[in-house]
Amino acid sequence: FRRHRLHFFHLEWEMMWKESNTMDERIKFVARMLDGEKMAVLCREFGISRKTGYKIWDRYKECGLEGLQDRSRRPYRHANQLPFQVERTILQLKEEYPSWGAPKIREKLFRRYPMIQLPATSTIHAVLDRHGLVKKQKSRRYRAQGTELHLATRPNQLWCADYKGEFMLGNKRYCYPLTIPDQSSRYLLACESLESTKECFAFTTFERVFKEFGLPEAIRTDNDVPFSSPNALFGLSKLSVWWLRLGIAIERIKPGNPQQNGRHERMDLTLKKETTKPPAFNFLQQQEKFDDFIEIFNKERPHQAIGMKYPGELYTPSARIYQGVQSIDYPFHDKTITVTNCGRICIKKKKINLSTVFAGQKVGITEIEEGIWLVSFMQFDLGYFDEDSCRVEPLDNPFKEKMLPMSSV
Repeated sequence: FRRHRLHFFHLEWEMMWKESNTMDERIKFVARMLDGEKMAVLCREFGISRKTGYKIWDRYKECGLEGLQDRSRRPYRHANQLPFQVERTILQLKEEYPSWGAPKIREKLFRRYPMIQLPATSTIHAVLDRHGLVKKQKSRRYRAQGTELHLATRPNQLWCADYKGEFMLGNKRYCYPLTIPDQSSRYLLACESLESTKECFAFTTFERVFKEFGLPEAIRTDNDVPFSSPNALFGLSKLSVWWLRLGIAIERIKPGNPQQNGRHERMDLTLKKETTKPPAFNFLQQQEKFDDFIEIFNKERPHQAIGMKYPGELYTPSARIYQGVQSIDYPFHDKTITVTNCGRICIKKKKINLSTVFAGQKVGITEIEEGIWLVSFMQFDLGYFDEDSCRVEPLDNPFKEKMLPMSSV
């Protein structure tokens, strides 16, 4: 009977699409359990606890192979999402009293519907602003000069950055190559063998490249760390905030669309073929292989896309010299505040949660209505907060147009 169950199990497995390595390991684990092996021995061999082993086994017995797939960790509801009925009521009150602001609408909402959970004043203001019902004053804020994002036609107009994909060295350590090419000339500015994708390693690499080649007008990346932080405000990261402070626009490809960085992806394939098969024994030896590749790629290898020229014949360093981050001020805001290391704005003995990616950065705040403040970083408006809720209600993504351009590659 056990042999029959195992045969049936393998038939069912062959009918499934191939899943991730985790799924494969779970299938192997269950198959060996069906073959009569002991739970304790298998758990030691697979490097998991008995609790996890029994969980995998119980899921298989309850749901079959479907139970071995990763279960969604998405919450059933979003704790801070405003119910649509409340939002609709806010809009109705605004239509009924068009001259009222968020504080008065909040008070009216409380008096009419005392049984509902009352939203913060800043949340109500954000709802009104989202529907174009907030009369904005003429902006007198300082605005830095930006560059529109488009297809690069000259060197340093657009750089690209990406991690080629980790691979194991001969000493069993993983290498994460960070590649930075110039999009127009195809010149490969850097290919660094790094220990991980942590921000600290990326900062060091980019600072060295900026010092050697100057600053680009924009950098295009994907949406992975350290270029983006999925849980931070507008997906920003400390690295991308640093680029903004240096006057570099940020471009991001749409998730799941690597073809928007097609030139970079093609270069990465060539790099992988010529430098990682086989890989070197350690980081120093692998970096030597990358350095040799850069020399040939830039100065000896003709490129069909640029008329069989060498990238080194087309590329020239940027005229924008790297001089570090310059001081920033907000002369037309009510206050200039430095964000704390824990990502908060401190005002009137209140601590307003913003985001840790802005830690140490100066932001400008303006009181646009009694008790309601607008937060700005450089020329970008981030969101509103009131003095009661202690959190920022974000506006529409101010970086969207530059992060997700419609230009071709």
